[in-house]
Amino acid sequence: MEKAVLKLFFVAVFMFIPLLGHSSSSTEENRELDQWFQKLDYSKPKLTRFHFYFHDTVSGPDQTSLPVVPSPKSIKPSLTLFGQVNIFDNPLTKEPEITSERLGVAQGLYSFASQEEYSVLLAMTIVFTSGTNNGSSVTILGRNPVLQPRREFPIVGGTGDFRLARGFATASNYVANASMAIVEYNVTVLHY
Repeated sequence: MEKAVLKLFFVAVFMFIPLLGHSSSSTEENRELDQWFQKLDYSKPKLTRFHFYFHDTVSGPDQTSLPVVPSPKSIKPSLTLFGQVNIFDNPLTKEPEITSERLGVAQGLYSFASQEEYSVLLAMTIVFTSGTNNGSSVTILGRNPVLQPRREFPIVGGTGDFRLARGFATASNYVANASMAIVEYNVTVLHY
C-alpha cells in the first residue's frame, strides 16, 4: 500500500512540475515552433538513411539491458519468457565492434509478448549523440520476432532534426547468444 501511495505521489509531482514554471524561454520556444510550423506548408519531406549496430548486453559486468518485470510465476513456465519486461540503454556504433565510433544510444523497453515464439514488443528511441544530428531522436514501436533473420519496424516519430518523422527500420542479428546481441540496423526516415 505504501509503495502504491509513493508511486502515485511521484506521478503527481512529475506531471504538475511543468505547470509551475512558465518562463520567457518557453514563450521564445513557442515562437520558434510556430515559425517552424508556418514554414512546414512550403517544405518538402527529406529522406535520411542511417546504418548502425545496436549492442544489447543482458548479463555480465557491462550489462545494458535489465529485466524490470519478471515472467509471471502464476502461469506455466514459459520458454519464450512471456510477460517479462526489460528496460535498456544500449550503445549504437558505426561498426559491429563495441570500440568503434559511437553514434548514439538506444533507450527503451521490450516486453516478451508471445506465448508461442521468442518475440517482443519493442518501444525504442534512437538518440543521436554525435554528428550533424546530435541531440535529435527517432522512435520505433513494433513487434520484434528476434529469431527471424530480418525484421522490419515502423518509425512512429522523432525530435529535433526528425520532427514529424515516419519511415521504417530493418534489423538483422549480426551476433546473438545467451548474454548479448549485436544487431545491425538500417533506418529510413522521412522528416521535415
